[in-house]
Amino acid sequence: MKKVAVIVNPNAGNKKLTNSMERIEEMLLSQFEEVAIHKTEKEGDGAKLVEQIAGNVDLLIGAGGDGTIYELINALAPLEDRPVFAIIPGGTCNDFSRTLGIDQHPVKAVEQILAKQTQKVDIGKSDNQYFLNFWGIGLVSKVSDNIDSGTKQLLGRLSYYISAGQTVMEEEPFQLKIVSETTSYEGDAVMLLIGNGSFLGGIRSFFPSSSVQDGHLDVLIIKQTSIAQLWTWLQTRLQKEVPAEGNDDIVYFRAKELNIEATPNQEIDTDGEKFSNTPATVIILPDHLEVIVGDFPLQ
Repeated sequence: MKKVAVIVNPNAGNKKLTNSMERIEEMLLSQFEEVAIHKTEKEGDGAKLVEQIAGNVDLLIGAGGDGTIYELINALAPLEDRPVFAIIPGGTCNDFSRTLGIDQHPVKAVEQILAKQTQKVDIGKSDNQYFLNFWGIGLVSKVSDNIDSGTKQLLGRLSYYISAGQTVMEEEPFQLKIVSETTSYEGDAVMLLIGNGSFLGGIRSFFPSSSVQDGHLDVLIIKQTSIAQLWTWLQTRLQKEVPAEGNDDIVYFRAKELNIEATPNQEIDTDGEKFSNTPATVIILPDHLEVIVGDFPLQ
């Protein structure tokens, strides 16, 4: 790897990357022949930059929060020839960087990038959208809608769980139908969550032992909403597997492809971004992306 491009969102994470960029550029120039820094100004700039420069660099680095990384991946994933991808975390949760074992301090993350340890990882695809962490409908989508921006800045990752507590009693069930190569389901649900990475909201919550190299998606259906279900969500952070057996309100399985219908149609949340509604087909793309990793795989 000789040519590097960094696409940075200077507004991510309360602008915490801004003061580090000069140092980051110096560090990258110590190991790479060419380093170009590109700053985005508005939504969509990152995707346009990927389309312009991806074919001319060996390493593409996304510097920003989960929204920035989502935008870059959705521009990068459809390309036939993709450069190695790396992340300098700069947001509140930085979920996929955590899955890859990347240090959450930007300068320390660059030190890991300089080590040039790469792995191929799976990513998910939902019709024409790609995702790294999760795909969800129902409760998980409502939680992100209800997060107050001021609370998010003040409390960071905890804000996601405060929002969950506020949302959980308000959620009405919908009719869900899933067909996959392993399991089918038809009935009530308040949430369907499909995971690729192990982090959501900055915490190893729903799928703490999932792998981004196993060629499968983790699927969780919660049938009814209650404080007990919220507690189950929080407990999974401390357990190796989702506690599905013996709990009639939870369905857990793994699959490579799912066809999903909901009545009424549900808004789809992919890595915290919302662009479409059900019905949808969700698949896993094994080894689709080569990335720089830190302490990986996570234990």
